[in-house]
Amino acid sequence: MSRSVPSLTTLTKDATLSGADIVWRVLCEQGVEVIFGYPGGAVLPLYDTLFQKDDMPLRHILVRHEQAAAHAAEGYARSTGKVGMLLVTSGPGVTNTITGLTDAFMDSIPIICLSGQVATHLIGSDAFQEADTVGITRPCTKHNYLVKDVRLLASTIREAFHVATSGRPGPVIIDIPKDVQIATTLYTPPSSKKKHRYAPKTQPSLSRIDEAVSLMAQAQRPIFYVGGGVINAGAHASTMLCQLVQETGFPITQTLMALGAYPTDAPQSLGMLGMHGTYEANLAMHGCDVMIAIGARFDDRITGCIADFSPDSQKIHIDIDPSSINKNILVDIPIIADAGHAIEAMLRAWRQQRKRQKTTPSLAPWWRRIEGWRAKKCLHYEKSATHIKPQYALERLNHLLSDRDDVYITTEVGQHQMWAAQFMTFRKPHHWMTSGGLGTMGYGFPSAIGVQLAHPKACVIDIAGEASILMNIQELSTAMQYKLPVKIFILNNQYMGMVRQWQELLYGNRLSQSYTASLPDFVQLAQAFGACGLRASKPDDVDDVIHTMLSTDNLVIADIRVDPQENCFPMIPAGAAHNNILLKEGDTPTQTSAEGMVQV
Repeated sequence: MSRSVPSLTTLTKDATLSGADIVWRVLCEQGVEVIFGYPGGAVLPLYDTLFQKDDMPLRHILVRHEQAAAHAAEGYARSTGKVGMLLVTSGPGVTNTITGLTDAFMDSIPIICLSGQVATHLIGSDAFQEADTVGITRPCTKHNYLVKDVRLLASTIREAFHVATSGRPGPVIIDIPKDVQIATTLYTPPSSKKKHRYAPKTQPSLSRIDEAVSLMAQAQRPIFYVGGGVINAGAHASTMLCQLVQETGFPITQTLMALGAYPTDAPQSLGMLGMHGTYEANLAMHGCDVMIAIGARFDDRITGCIADFSPDSQKIHIDIDPSSINKNILVDIPIIADAGHAIEAMLRAWRQQRKRQKTTPSLAPWWRRIEGWRAKKCLHYEKSATHIKPQYALERLNHLLSDRDDVYITTEVGQHQMWAAQFMTFRKPHHWMTSGGLGTMGYGFPSAIGVQLAHPKACVIDIAGEASILMNIQELSTAMQYKLPVKIFILNNQYMGMVRQWQELLYGNRLSQSYTASLPDFVQLAQAFGACGLRASKPDDVDDVIHTMLSTDNLVIADIRVDPQENCFPMIPAGAAHNNILLKEGDTPTQTSAEGMVQV
């Protein structure tokens, strides 16, 4: 059946459009450039309309699995600050996105999922490929909609963009029954007078800012503890943060999700904190007297044992989400606001405070203590002439990328992820994409696809493990179809490395099901898809492989055969205080509490 589809550029006043036409028109109106999707019966009207629109300014990317669509949308969103989009069918199509939606929810990433649904009169009848999308996604999305009236479709999609990007960002799903896609109605253009019901507080209380700055001005052992909320607040927030850190002279540590909000190689940076963070960052957090937490949520991988977390500090917490305040850690000065606005207000207040205050405590003793902790060189590892150490491979990759500013790094999840956070340098926001809260194996490669589509001329590298990469390996087909020169840098130790490490250290070295047998030949696998496959088996191979990988204008899988027994240090055993740190092989963990064992 054929029908005439109105042009996007020649729409008359009071035009009557189908629901499918309205979807594509509103997406274009919202500035969507890329959508990741996989067709199915419940979205055929949408795909048919897409086929007939010759003037469509957005690009559809056909993934090979709906989970990958969600992660690709995440990568696109994280690297651009825009909304990531995906389109899937009903039933298994939408249930396959749940991991990606939950990942975006945990890490506060603005993506919108359009899902097909069975016709409205069939909802609740257990129809073919019917699933309760609203019920299933309620716990893992910021908001969800089921649109039963085509007249509400345009306004619902517009509202979804507002909800996804306002306040604490997050995923939104719009479930669209098939008959709503086919039904017609008068198209309503966007209104500049529209007032949204959802209006989160973004401006800080200036009295709270003044209170916080007065406390900061008296601090003898201060530290900035910065989370991914600063990245989400936009580039301006990171710029303001850099100025505030410089003018205060305070040390700064960043969570896994915040790397790049402040240059990780700057003198005042103590590196990443947390379970695999640096010795100096964790000790400084433990020993500080004033902690300024910005866009961070005090999660268990940061705090360790809550009763022993930074026991002598007064805590300032800036967060746009009121539910994050006092959720895990009680704080002294809560500031509910957008991180960028709050940092800017804090910087103004700090400058005024310095004019009024003639003397301030010297930070020299505090920095001397920090330099003593730095002298431990907690990222030191034993080099080998015969085995490739994973740290060495990443050191060389980082060095050979040091003169480029167009590099975007994604990761899978596991030891390689922590080593990447430790050994790669990040000087700008939006250049580091990883799964923090959910810890999703299989995230990195589809995320890299999203990043590469957003930045076609950039160097996009997925730092992977051999187990994680297999989770979404089918997306090799997607990357090759769209000629995306993503680089997959596999630290191949033949184990689920982090699982093996925990089993070794906490479970008496009982390595239950953590060894991966029957791995593919990654070089031949790359070649089977028309990509380039490389391998490094000894340290002398590493530089040549990296040079070839970076100079190849094609998708590359670099199989780096690393020492299978290497563990990731520093490490805070689960449930331990963040000053109870294992620095190297042979360090004996204290007896892990029952509470700690359930946190592993």
